Amino acid sequence: MNSDPVVPRLRATTRALEEAPDLVALADPDEPLLWLRGDRGCVGIGEALRLTFSGPNRFGDAAARWREIAAEAEIDDPVDLPGTGLVALGAFAFAADSSVESVLIVPRLLVARHRGSAWITEVRVLGDDSERDPSPSIPQPQQSPMRAWPGTAFEPDTASVDAYLKGVRAAGERIGRGDVEKVVLARQVRGELPRGADLRTPLRRLADRYLDCWTFAVDGLIGASPETLIRSTGGAVSARVLAGTRARHAEDSARDARARDELLTSAKEQHEHAFAVQSVVTALSPHVRELRTSEDPFPLRLPNVWHLATDLGAALDERSSAIELVGALHPTAAVAGTPTSAAVELISELEPFDRGRYSGAVGWIDAAGDGEWVIALRCAQLGAPDPATGARAITASAGGGIVDGSDPAHELGETVSKLRPITEAFAG
Repeated sequence: MNSDPVVPRLRATTRALEEAPDLVALADPDEPLLWLRGDRGCVGIGEALRLTFSGPNRFGDAAARWREIAAEAEIDDPVDLPGTGLVALGAFAFAADSSVESVLIVPRLLVARHRGSAWITEVRVLGDDSERDPSPSIPQPQQSPMRAWPGTAFEPDTASVDAYLKGVRAAGERIGRGDVEKVVLARQVRGELPRGADLRTPLRRLADRYLDCWTFAVDGLIGASPETLIRSTGGAVSARVLAGTRARHAEDSARDARARDELLTSAKEQHEHAFAVQSVVTALSPHVRELRTSEDPFPLRLPNVWHLATDLGAALDERSSAIELVGALHPTAAVAGTPTSAAVELISELEPFDRGRYSGAVGWIDAAGDGEWVIALRCAQLGAPDPATGARAITASAGGGIVDGSDPAHELGETVSKLRPITEAFAG
C-alpha cells in the first residue's frame, strides 16, 4: 500500500461541455490516460494524485485508501452522471508477488462523454495555492498536433515459442495427473518504440476497429479488452465472461461461419467456458443478490476472433466498491484456471516471466465507489524511455486455457490470433 498515511484533500469541480470532444485527440501523445468505448469514455490530462499498491492485499488496500480520499474530498458536480466528480483510473497487477506496482491515478483534468452528454472535471490538491481560489475556472485542454508514427514490429524469439510449447505440454501432464482441471498459460512478444512515437495512433486504431471492446491506456498499459470484469453503478452489477476462442476468417464467410459453429459445439470449449462462468458466479455470490446469467453461451464476434460469451447481472447486497468487487473476482478461471489457487501456482512454475498487469484489472472508480473494470487483455506494457536514446521497450502478452486434450500447436495459434489487435495497432 502507499506508504504515506496522510489523506490528501482534493477538490473536484465538474462542468458540462456543449460539445462532445474527440477523446483520443486530447490524450497525451507520450503518456496517454484513456478509457473509451464508442460514445462513452474519458481522457485524463496530467496527474493530481498517484497511489501505488502491491502484494496480496493490493485490491483491499486500494479500496480502503480510495474510500478515505473520497470521504475527505470536496466535490462540486452539477452534472451528476457516472464518471463525473472525483474519478481515478487504475491498473492492477495479475500476481500477488509481481514486481510491477498496481496504480490509481487521479487526473488533473478529466474530459469525458456519455452518449449525448460531455463534461470536464478539474482536480486540485487542497493546501496548495488552489485553496485560495474556491471557484476556479476550468482550463480548456488543447490537443497537440499528431506526430508521425514510426511503428514497431514485435519479434517472438524461437526460445520463447519453444518455452510456451513446453509449458503447454507440461500443463497437459499435470492436468492428466489431476493437479488442476484447467490452467491458462501466456506468452510474450517484444518490440521497441523510438523516441517521439505518438501513442494516439495505436489507440485510435484500437478504438476504431474494436468497437465492442474498451480501449484503454493507463500508466503505459495500452490495449482493447473484450471482457468486462465488473461494472457497478448505483447498486446494479454486470459482468461479461469470455472463454473459448476460434480465429476469424473474415475473408471467407463460409469458413468463418464454420469456425463459429465449431466453437459453439466444441465440448472442450464449452467445458472451458463453464469453468470461467462458475468462477465468477462463486466469487460474486457473497456480494450480490438476484444473480442471473444468459441461458447459454453466445458467440461474440470480434475482428480477429470468435469468443464464447456469457453475460451476468445482479444487485449489490451491500454497498461494496467496484475495486472490492474486482478483488473478489480476481483472478477468474478465464485468466488463471481451475481450481484457482492451484492454477496460479502452476502459472508461476511454468511461465518464465512476470505477467505484470497483463490479465490483471484496468478501469476507473468514482467517489461513490462505482466504476467499470475489465480484464487487461489484448494489451501491451510500455517501459520507461531509455535515458540515452529515448526508445521504449514494449511487451505484448496473450494466453489461452489449457484443459485435458489441448493441442500445443493449436494453443500457440490461438495466442497469435489474440496478439493480432496489438501487433496490428502498433505496426508501421
